[in-house]
Amino acid sequence: MPIIRVEMFKGRSRDQKRELVKEVTEAFVRTCGGTAKSLTVVITEVEKEDWGAAGELCCDLFPD
Repeated sequence: MPIIRVEMFKGRSRDQKRELVKEVTEAFVRTCGGTAKSLTVVITEVEKEDWGAAGELCCDLFPD
């Protein structure tokens, strides 16, 4: 059973996450085969202050 993990900043709506899961699932099945029922998508939301890039916290790199 394939598992796709998506890590992203908090702030997306439930509808956006629903659409993301749908689109990722369809793309995987189209390109890699299998069935939608065999695929799991896990979304992990992270605060910007808990994510770093280029030596800085993302809350500093990408302020709201």
